[in-house]
Order: sequence, then C-alpha cells, then structure tokens
Amino acid sequence: MEAQRTSGPPRIRRSVVVNSAFKACDGGVHCRWQVAILEESNMARKKSHILTAGEYEQCAKEYMRSLPLEHYAEAIGQSHQRGITLKSLSVLKARRPDVQSFNELLVQYHHGRDSRLRQVVPDNMVLVWHEPIKANLSFNLPLQPVRPLWVLDYLSKYSHRKDYNDHFRKYERELKVPYYLRIDTDNQQFILYHHTGQKYVSVKPNAKGRLELPQLNLEIGLLDGEVRYWSQGELLLLPGELLREIEKYRRLVDAAKQNADEAEQRADEAEQRADEAEQRADVAKRRADEAEQRADVAKRGADDAKQSLDEEKKARLAVEKQVKRLRSKRNPEQTQSEDR
Repeated sequence: MEAQRTSGPPRIRRSVVVNSAFKACDGGVHCRWQVAILEESNMARKKSHILTAGEYEQCAKEYMRSLPLEHYAEAIGQSHQRGITLKSLSVLKARRPDVQSFNELLVQYHHGRDSRLRQVVPDNMVLVWHEPIKANLSFNLPLQPVRPLWVLDYLSKYSHRKDYNDHFRKYERELKVPYYLRIDTDNQQFILYHHTGQKYVSVKPNAKGRLELPQLNLEIGLLDGEVRYWSQGELLLLPGELLREIEKYRRLVDAAKQNADEAEQRADEAEQRADEAEQRADVAKRRADEAEQRADVAKRGADDAKQSLDEEKKARLAVEKQVKRLRSKRNPEQTQSEDR
C-alpha cells in the first residue's frame, strides 16, 4: 500500500517567509528542503505554489524512499496483463507517434485550497503529445505541456501493493483524468470509466462488445480470456503473434518466390524448346530448299536430256532421209521396190 496520510504543508500567511518542509497530503512524504515564499514584496508579484524541477525531483525521491517493499511486488496476473498492455501500446505508438505511455511513473500535482502537493502512481498512464515528454522520476503536472488522457490499474486479491480505491478518488476528484481503465486480473473483468466533468461514468460496450476510447480510436475487449486492444478495428498484435504473422508472410513470400522461380524455369525451358524447334524448322527448311534445288537441277537435266534426245532423233531421221536419197540416186529401181 502507499504511505499513510499525514498532515499537509503549513498554510501560508501573508508577509511571512516560511522556511519549512512540504508534506504531501496523501503520501506522508517530507520533501526536506527549505522553500522560501515571500507573499508580499516590494515588487508585489503574484504568489505561486509551482515548484522548480529540482524541488519536484526531491519530492519524488522522498516519496519513493517512503514506499514499502510490497509496493514493487506484483501478482502474476497483474504482471501478465501489464505486459499485454505495454506491448499493445508500443504497436499503437508505431501507428501514432503522438501517443506516449508510461509505466509506474509518479504523478505530482497540486490540489485544494492550500495547493498541497499530491502524488499518485498509476500502473500505466497514456497521454497524447507531438513531442517527447521530459520526465525522469516523476510527471510534474504544472511543468508539463499536457495532462494525462488515460490511466490504467491492474487489481489482484493476491497483491495489495497500492490503494486503488484512493487512486480512483484522485483520478476522479483531483486529476479528473478523462479515462480510467480498471482491470481485475483474477477474473479478467474490466471497467472503463469516462469523466463527465463532474464524475466518472462507466463506458457501455459497443455493438462488438468492446469499450471505446474515441480520442485514441481504440477499443478494449476480451480475447481468449485476456484484455486486448483494437486500433481502428484491427487487433493490436503481441510480439509472439507478430512473429507468427511475419513467419506466415515469409513462408508465403518464399512460396511465391519459389513458384515464380519455377515458372521462370519453365518459361526458360519452353523458350529453349521453342528455339530448338525453330532451329529444327530452319534445318528442315534448308533441307527442303536444297531438295527443291536438286529437283530443279534434275528437272533441268531431264529437260536437257529430252532435248538432246529429240535433237538426236531429228538428226537420225535426217540422216536416214539423206541415206535414202543417196540410195535412190544410185539404184532407182531398188529404191522404188523398197518403197513399194
């Protein structure tokens, strides 16, 4: 549990220089340094209860030294659900760099008529800001450019590390944090509260049975007995799930690459076969051309031979006629007889 409540800092009276140790109204933490406040001076400047960064840091150190050891002990369910939340918020931040989350960060703020320093440590805290938040030991609200948007606490009957009822009171009445998620890690039950400006009211489930946090476009619901988170309707995957998805897509890419390689190989083989067929066609065409040429040569040879035979026949007939004429001149009677 957090430190027991003690009396707050002394009230400031006018025209008095107060050298004292501030005490947190709810933490019993003595910020042991001297704070000199001049309420009335020659310059008549306005009073302020905002501390310096160094003073807030000293308060944070004193607060941490006052915490019991059980403050740092978590039940298994608390630790497991916290891990899911932080991993999911890391994925969300990759999509929205302006979303910043913090784990066990002390929040220091002033509240009440006497502006006493108040302190609370949410299990997790989320805010939206476009630049990195400068905070080391504590988130000092008066020095920060933005207020928390969302705080989360993880409850378990096996751990009484914090007074979560007191947390509720501070979130609702003092800090007025817009959203508060309270998770019962033993029973996997959760409630999301939204601040109306006056008090917290529980957020009703949407049609999907999830609780909406519109500023982050986030949904909260149960999945396989765990509180999980959806961004723009898409489940924020945990590292193990992301790894399985990566392996799945890697296998798909490898299979697609293998299919592409095989298709390319088949295309190369088909191209090679087409080249070989083209080569065979070229060889066949050359052979056909050569055969045609040989046929032409043979035809010309046949024509020449026929022509030679015709000429030879004509010549033989001419010779025979000449022989007959010569014979007729030497022996006309015989010629006539042969003619008969």
